[in-house]
Amino acid sequence: MKTMKKYVYHFSEGNKEMNALLGGKGANLAEMTSLGVNVPPGFTITTEACRDYYVQEKTLSDDVKDQIDTALSTLEQTIGKRLGDTENPLLVSVRSGSVFSMPGMMDTVLNLGLNDETTEALARQNNDKKFAYDSYRRFIQMFSDVVMGIEKYRFEQVLAEVKRENCIAHDRDLSANLLLSIIERFKDIYFKETGNRFPTDVKEQLLLTVEAVFKSWNNQRAKVYRKLNNISDSLGTAVNVQAMVFGNMGNTSGTGVCFSRNPVDGTKVLFGEYLIDAQGEDVVAGIRTPQPIETLKEELPQVYEELVRVVEKLENHYKDMQDIEFTVENNRLYLLQTRNAKRTAKAAVEVAVTLVDEGILTKEEAILRITTDDINKLLHPTFDEKALKEATLLATGLAASPGAAVGHIYFTAQEAVKASKEKNVILLRQETSPEDIEGMVSSQAIVTSTGGMTSHAAVVARGMGKCCVCGCQNLVIDEQAKTVRIEDTILREGDMLSVDGSTGCIYLGEIKQASAVKQESFARLMTWVDEIRELMVYVNADNAHDTQVGLSFGAAGVGLCRTEHMFFEENRIGLVRKMILSNDLESRLVFLNQLEVIQRDDFYQMFNVLNGKSINIRLLDPPLHEFLPHEEKQIVALSKELGCSREELEAKIASLSEFNPMMGHRGCRLGVTYPEVYLMQAKAISSAAIQAKKEGVDVHVEIMIPLVSVVEELVFLKTQIEHLVESQIEESGVSFQYKIGTMIEIPRACFIADQLAEHAAFFSFGTNDLTQLTYGYSRDDASKFIDIYKQKHILAHDPFVHLDESGVLSLIKMAKEKAKKVNPNIKIGVCGEHGGDEKSVILCGKIGLEYVSCSPYRVLIAKLAAAKAAILKK
Repeated sequence: MKTMKKYVYHFSEGNKEMNALLGGKGANLAEMTSLGVNVPPGFTITTEACRDYYVQEKTLSDDVKDQIDTALSTLEQTIGKRLGDTENPLLVSVRSGSVFSMPGMMDTVLNLGLNDETTEALARQNNDKKFAYDSYRRFIQMFSDVVMGIEKYRFEQVLAEVKRENCIAHDRDLSANLLLSIIERFKDIYFKETGNRFPTDVKEQLLLTVEAVFKSWNNQRAKVYRKLNNISDSLGTAVNVQAMVFGNMGNTSGTGVCFSRNPVDGTKVLFGEYLIDAQGEDVVAGIRTPQPIETLKEELPQVYEELVRVVEKLENHYKDMQDIEFTVENNRLYLLQTRNAKRTAKAAVEVAVTLVDEGILTKEEAILRITTDDINKLLHPTFDEKALKEATLLATGLAASPGAAVGHIYFTAQEAVKASKEKNVILLRQETSPEDIEGMVSSQAIVTSTGGMTSHAAVVARGMGKCCVCGCQNLVIDEQAKTVRIEDTILREGDMLSVDGSTGCIYLGEIKQASAVKQESFARLMTWVDEIRELMVYVNADNAHDTQVGLSFGAAGVGLCRTEHMFFEENRIGLVRKMILSNDLESRLVFLNQLEVIQRDDFYQMFNVLNGKSINIRLLDPPLHEFLPHEEKQIVALSKELGCSREELEAKIASLSEFNPMMGHRGCRLGVTYPEVYLMQAKAISSAAIQAKKEGVDVHVEIMIPLVSVVEELVFLKTQIEHLVESQIEESGVSFQYKIGTMIEIPRACFIADQLAEHAAFFSFGTNDLTQLTYGYSRDDASKFIDIYKQKHILAHDPFVHLDESGVLSLIKMAKEKAKKVNPNIKIGVCGEHGGDEKSVILCGKIGLEYVSCSPYRVLIAKLAAAKAAILKK
C-alpha cells in the first residue's frame, strides 16, 4: 500500500530545523510552540504542497485538500470553536512563509471564516458589533485583493469617503453602523469586479486563499526580490493557517512588531512599534504611523514586561537578533512570528561582536555571520559636515536606513525606474508597498510620508542597504499633480533632494558627500579575522594612491601591479604609441628610454608607500594594438606628430591588429619578439629599487612574466631579466631582494606546472584569462549569453564572478600539487578578480593556496572570506 506523503504539519509537530519543508515562519512557529511561548495554534501546509500545486497545473491535489480538512478538524477541537459555526465561530489567518525571509513579497489574509452569519455570532460572543464589523470589512478587503486581484484603492476610496463625510480622522473611530454600510459597499465592489457574490462558504474561502498564497510565490514583486537576493525560484512557499487573535478589540488590545536589538545600529535595546486597537497588517503596511515600543510600558505595563522576557528568551535560544510580530488581545500577549532580523550592515557587525562579548557566540560564529554585502554597505557615504551646516532643512522623519543620498524626486515606482537610466533618483511615496520593489531598487533613497521603522519601506530598504526616511508627516504628496508640499515649499517631479537616512533629515538641493567612517566594533571584528585567516591578502594596485588605499584596508602588499595601466595616462600614451610605431630598434629605444624614466618614478613612489612590503610587478601583457588610436581625430593628430600621412599610419595600425588578440601577440610573446620592452621595464624596476634602498627604504620585488605556456619562454626571459638586474646591482653596489616568477593563465601551463616550477619563485594564477581559455568564453562577449545560460540552468553562476570549482579550480589544484613536488618553497596564489569574491576565496583556501590579491575596496571582503575559509576547513 502506497504511503501518503505528509503535506500538513501542526505547529506541535515541527521545529526550526525544518524550514526547507515548513518555511521559515512555519518552522519558527513550531519551535516557539515547543519552547512554551504563547503562540495561537495552527498548522503549516508545506513547500512540497506548493511545488506539487504547480506540477498539477495550479490545482490543489485531493491529498492536500484532505490533509487540510483533517488538520482543521484537529485545530477546531483544540480551540473549541468551529470554522463557519454560527454560535462559536473559529477565525483563522492565512499567511505565506518561504524558506528565506521575503518581507511583504507574498500575501496574507486575516479574519478568514467570516460571513454575514458568523460576523453576527462574533458580535454576540464579544458583545461588540463594532469589533465584529471592523473584522469583517478587513476580511472582505484582504480577500478581494489577495484572492481575486481587486485593487486595494477601490476599498480605500470608500473608507476615505465615509470618513470625510462624517468628519472622522481614523478608522478606529468608525461606528458600527458606518462599518456596516462600508461592508455593503465592499460587497458591491466585489460583485461588480467578479460578477459573483462574496463567498459565504468558509471552506471555499480557505481553499481559495491557500491557492492564492501559492500563486503569490510567482507574483512579479516576489520574483524580483528572489532575483535580487539570489533565492531559487524552485523552493516554493509554505502556508500557515493559524487561529486568529484580535488586536482590534479596544484599548487593551493591539498589535506590533519589535526587534530584540536596534536593527539600524545594533544597540541592545528593545526596538519596535505598535498600534492599539489594530490588526497586524496596519503596522507593516504603513497605513497608520505607530507608537514606539517603549510607550507600551506606560499603556500596557504587564504586557510590556512579558514581551521583554519573551524577546530575551527567543534571542538567547536562536543566538541572534530576532524580529518578532505580536498581538495583544485583552491584555494577553501572543507571538505570531519570530525570525532572524533583517538589519543594516552596521547593526550586523555590532550585534555579532556584542554577542561574542555576551558569551552567546564564538569569534568564529560571529565572523561567519558577516557577509560580503555587509562590508560593502559599511562603506555608506555620509554628508560633508561643512556642507550640511549650510544646507536647507526641509523635513524630518524616522531614520529608517542609514546612508546619504542625493537625487531627483519621483512619485511612482514606474517613473523612478525610467528616470534612473539617466540620473540618480529618490522615490517619494505616501507609503511603499511590495509593488514598488523595482522602483526601490532603482532609487538612491526612499522617503515616505507615513509608516514607521518596521513599515515595508523601512524593512526592505535596510535589507537592500538603501538610504530611507519614513513617517515624514509634513510631506503632502500629490501623485496626480506630481508635486510634494512641505509647509510653504512646493517641489515638482525631477527636483533635487538630499536624504540622510542616518538622521531622518531631508534637505533641499544637492549636498556634497563624504566617505563612511569605520565603527569600533568593525575594527575589533577585523582583528579576529586577522587572527583566524591563513590566506594572505594583497592588493591589485597600479600606482601609489591605490597602493595606499589597499594598505589602509590591511593588505599585506601589492599582489599585482599591471604595468600597462601606467601607460594609458594622457602624458604617456603618446610616447607608447610612438614606441610601438617605430620602424627600427634605434628609434624604438629613444622612446623606451623616456618611458623608463616615467616607470622608474612610478615604481619608486610605490616602493616608498610599501616600505618593505612586497610588490608583484607584471611585465607588459596586452597586445600592442590596444595602445593605438582608433578614432579618426586621434589618428590624424598622431600622424602629424609622426610626420607621416594618415593613410600610412592607418596601414601600420592595421598591420598590428589581430583576428584573435586575446590569444595573439601579447604577454611573454612580446617579451621574446621585442626583448627591449621587458628589459626597459626590468631596468626601471631595478633603478627605482636601488634609489629607494639608498634612501633607507626596504624593497621586496617580484617580477612576473605573463602568459607563459612553454618552459623555454620562461627560461629565455628570466635569463635576460636576471642578467640586467644583476648588472644594475653590481654597478650600483646596492642590493635588493627580488624574485622572478610567472603568471599561470593558460591551461597548458597548469599541465607543465612542475617544469615551470623549476625556474619560477612564484606562481600567480590569472583566473580571468584562465577562465576564458578553459571555457573558451571571451570575457568581453560572454555577457551576451551567460544570463540566458543561468536562466536555462546550463550554468549555475557566471564563472567570471565565482571561480569554477570543477574545471578551473581543478586546474589550479593540479598545478599547485605538481609545482610543490619539485619546488616546495614556491609561493602560489590568485590575482584575478576572483581574489575579491567571497565564494572564490573560500575555494582558494580550501585547496591550500597561500594568498589572493584583489582591488583595493575588496581587500576587507577578501580578508573576511579568508577567515571563513580557515573556519570552514576545520
